[in-house]
Amino acid sequence: MMDRLVEQMKERQEVTEELKMHDQMVWVGRMNNIRTCAEEIVLMSIVHLK
Repeated sequence: MMDRLVEQMKERQEVTEELKMHDQMVWVGRMNNIRTCAEEIVLMSIVHLK
């Protein structure tokens, strides 16, 4: 679920390998944000299932 969310968020926010080549710091910041958001979504879905 986590991997799927990260990929979907990358597409929606246009975080591409091209961005990584042109501005690595922006890419890293966006990827960190995407991973954090995806982790929160996954954890919240687990909590709500209990």
